[in-house]
Amino acid sequence: MNGIKVENLTKKFEDFVAVDDVSFDVKEGELVALLGPSGSGKSTILRIVAGLETQDRGHVYLTGENVTTLNPQKRNVGFVFQHYALFKHMTVEKNIALGLEVQKKNKNVIKEKIAELIDLVKLNGHEQHYPNQLSGGQRQRVALARALAPEPKVLLLDEPFGSLDAKVRKNLARWIRHLHDRIRVTSIFVTHDQNEAMEISDKIIVVNRGKVEQIGKASEVYEHPKSKFVASFVGNVNVINGRTQDNQIALKGTEGRIDQKTNDIPDNQDIVFLVRPEEVVIKRTASKPTSIPAAIEGIHYRGSFYEVDLRIGDNEIKSIIQKENYKKNPLVVGEHVFVLFTQFKVFEASEGHQVIHRMLKQLGYIE
Repeated sequence: MNGIKVENLTKKFEDFVAVDDVSFDVKEGELVALLGPSGSGKSTILRIVAGLETQDRGHVYLTGENVTTLNPQKRNVGFVFQHYALFKHMTVEKNIALGLEVQKKNKNVIKEKIAELIDLVKLNGHEQHYPNQLSGGQRQRVALARALAPEPKVLLLDEPFGSLDAKVRKNLARWIRHLHDRIRVTSIFVTHDQNEAMEISDKIIVVNRGKVEQIGKASEVYEHPKSKFVASFVGNVNVINGRTQDNQIALKGTEGRIDQKTNDIPDNQDIVFLVRPEEVVIKRTASKPTSIPAAIEGIHYRGSFYEVDLRIGDNEIKSIIQKENYKKNPLVVGEHVFVLFTQFKVFEASEGHQVIHRMLKQLGYIE
């Protein structure tokens, strides 16, 4: 394993378990996202990999070497913080040179390396500027250049776009993807933004309450979530209460029934039915036995698509219709229609519907 490998990492802060038996691999040259809500343990995992925190149990391997007991300086890791951590009294050039000077590199080597990195992060002409003369995105690019200067084995980025506004975040995220494709340094970045993770990572590691919930490519995590948490956290999702009856799913508050496509859940069991807005198809007639009656309560233009608010019995859900399709068959608020679910996930709610909804509300995934 020439990338990053962590085995059974566990870290407690007094009685709080921040990291709970976490294991994963990052292949050489991959850009991987550690994705999860605030307090999920993702930054602690990253700091353990860097040697900035000491685990209570487990091992860390970087490019095949067991670095578990090595201090940060000996791990040859580049680390980029959320708030830049630049030295205010140093110019861009001096900030980037810092790690090379610590390594006691030759002055000519340092000069050449700085010029190379300035060009790499597109800051030509800003060499003599101080951090307070730069924008947030420029400061983060300086921080990235400084981390890359000593030619680290791996690059670790802790919420690198967290202090930037939405547009700058998106542009910088794409830029980092392009940069990574050019230099191919094995990288992990921490984020709570699922769109960011899906857009630029090779692989996503979803973390919740100190544990790894799922690992996979963005499409795998989005389309085939392995838990209620992943289904609700990655992308938008409709959460509907239901119950299994006679090998079908009965949705709360409606007489509609859906064929149960899994035998994993026993009969007469409370369930949560999770379906993404783009998997909710609206029809004016009941084209199938599984068509569910619904009423349109709102229609919202979102640029490239329309978002439709629907009521199905006691449930409020959303559907997304691409603009070109909507214009062919426009809808009207108050209209009674039927919906089909092209793809969905069903999870047991043995702890009760209210417990599931309360948890999702606390985490901010449903209102």
